[in-house]
Amino acid sequence: MKDTSDKKKIIILGSVLLVILVALGITYAYLRTTLEGQKDYVIRAGTLDLILTEDNELTLEKQIPIEDSEGIALNGFNFSLTNEGNIDTDYTIYLDDIPLDEGETRIPDSAIRYSLTRNEEVIGPKDLTTMGSDPNRRVDFGTIAVDETINYTLRIWIDYDATKEEASGKTFKGKLRVVATQEVPKAGDTILAGLTSGSTYDDGTDTFITGTDPNNYIWYSGKLWRAVSVNNEAKTTKLVTQWDISSITYSSGSTDFAGSYMEEWLNDTSVDGFLGNLRDYENFIVTGAKWNATLDATALGSITKPSDDGTVVTDAVGLLNMYEYQSSNNGGTDSYLNNGLSWWTLTPYSSSYVRRVNSYGSASDYSPSGNSYGARPSINLKSSVRIVDGDGTIDNPYRLNGDNDTNLSGTLLSSRYSGEYIRFGNNENNLYRIVSHENGTGTKIVSAEPLKSSGTFITMNFGSNTTFSSTNTVGTFLNGEYLTNYVDSTYIDMIEDSTTWYLGTVGSGSSYSYKNAKYTDASGTATTSNVAEAKVGLLRFGELMAGQFDRYGNNTYYWTLTPYSSSRVRFVNGNGYADYNSPSSAPYGARPSMNLKSSVQITSGTGTKTDPFTLELAS
Repeated sequence: MKDTSDKKKIIILGSVLLVILVALGITYAYLRTTLEGQKDYVIRAGTLDLILTEDNELTLEKQIPIEDSEGIALNGFNFSLTNEGNIDTDYTIYLDDIPLDEGETRIPDSAIRYSLTRNEEVIGPKDLTTMGSDPNRRVDFGTIAVDETINYTLRIWIDYDATKEEASGKTFKGKLRVVATQEVPKAGDTILAGLTSGSTYDDGTDTFITGTDPNNYIWYSGKLWRAVSVNNEAKTTKLVTQWDISSITYSSGSTDFAGSYMEEWLNDTSVDGFLGNLRDYENFIVTGAKWNATLDATALGSITKPSDDGTVVTDAVGLLNMYEYQSSNNGGTDSYLNNGLSWWTLTPYSSSYVRRVNSYGSASDYSPSGNSYGARPSINLKSSVRIVDGDGTIDNPYRLNGDNDTNLSGTLLSSRYSGEYIRFGNNENNLYRIVSHENGTGTKIVSAEPLKSSGTFITMNFGSNTTFSSTNTVGTFLNGEYLTNYVDSTYIDMIEDSTTWYLGTVGSGSSYSYKNAKYTDASGTATTSNVAEAKVGLLRFGELMAGQFDRYGNNTYYWTLTPYSSSRVRFVNGNGYADYNSPSSAPYGARPSMNLKSSVQITSGTGTKTDPFTLELAS
């Protein structure tokens, strides 16, 4: 038997400090996935959303050994576990050691007793050793259903039979840790699982999504995308933008994707290109993806798969090829990839022509240097990317972990991403989009569509010549009537007083890339001296958001501020083609663009079309 007289000495010789420390308001949980082996991850609330909540802090100081009957009557430490995710979750609660302070000695587990109440069920009393040893001291485990809350009370005391050597003057410190095990599907698996039966086509390498309007919409980095296919082995997911993000000349004459203006624009990491304005792309997309740009002159409907030994280009961003387009609906023209606009593919038709999809969904072939069709960037999501929200419909697209921000009130607009929507202006013309952060400190925005009056697009001539200014026809309107009648003082105060608008000429042929709209040449080393200063302007040729974002027939032609020649100005027509015309002989629409001040901040919203940011000017 143990010497019970030592119990009195405990009070005289020292005290025992028993502390259970639990982090307050935990909104993170350790996720150990069965797909990724034994590595632990810490993730934000998403599909896995376990919340550990404490009601009180348990601190037992200067305690003496007590009988079990007294221990189970202690108030104990109360905590709860809630599953606010959308999948039932297996979980384990551990009691981990906390490092002791200098001069402290740990009390052994064998000298500690505990009991645990789970909802109404009482477990114990037991020795702490029955939980296991640190770091595998398990308090409880089980499965918690969606929306379920499990309430716990943990009581810990010093064993009545503990000796002086075991307990006198010694300390135990611990904290709770929750490990959840959950089958977390990859983005591609989630998308495929959400489709109706018969909505896929497996060619042995990739599983293509098919049909006229499947639930494969994804919102990422301010843009609406469609999931096209999932690689069967790598589990990467190919996406393409729903709309034409811009319209540019394909190349200087070659039909090769490699070295083309198109390849450069898509993978340009500066403020002028697509990739440079894509959110945290290294974390989301495969930067060394393979793009098959093999020549294909077969008729639409042949669905000829290009050989892996064909023309393959390695890039972060590419375009769809004709095989991928046709695989979406067995070679038909009514697939979800037919967006009612005209856009380039990366498939050559010959050494002189590149294939594009027209506004009816048919395949055509055109000169890469003489035409400027829509650009629909395509990317491959990494297999590690997870979907955390949405159902894949156009009104509730899938959202990706890491790109599903909430509670953005007080965030500077200058920290946000190209394509995101904002409320700006009045009445029917109050929806705008972020273009870029071209001036480095503020935010360039543009109206989401050309201006309207009572539901009808407003049209006007560009001016008497091809040079935009605050006093030519369209410039006078934008810097006069527009500010007076379409934007009230609250919004006007957010606009920079003057912005530099680049007026470089972009014609066709070998010396006219999209960069010529801003720079002296395609190298992009020096900006053009042809500029205008104005509060409000227009987008230029090849700029982000200078595309069409609705089907042909539901939009209108609109001016850019880029000359095509000394007698013609670039405009974007209704099917997404960047054409050109006399500045004084054709009335087209206007999409006002401006730079907002660096102090503009978000007050609400998530930046989507259905929930745009609302703004205020910070004091």
